[in-house]
Amino acid sequence: MAEIKIGMTIEEASEYTGIGRNTMRKLVEWEKIPVLRIGRKAIIRRDVLERFMAANEGKDLRNRPEVKTVRT
Repeated sequence: MAEIKIGMTIEEASEYTGIGRNTMRKLVEWEKIPVLRIGRKAIIRRDVLERFMAANEGKDLRNRPEVKTVRT
């Protein structure tokens, strides 16, 4: 049985959502997606990612003003 993680690194979140790594990093940098910081590593909760995807459906994620912020 496959393990289901509740938290993912930026790389894992990128693979999970199909959003490019650089775009995912920008979304975290812009504080559009909240993260848990462990040193330099950022962990994104799966449920937060899913809410972010639903809230921003149809938006251009590279256009900072257009992207809606999600909170934990």
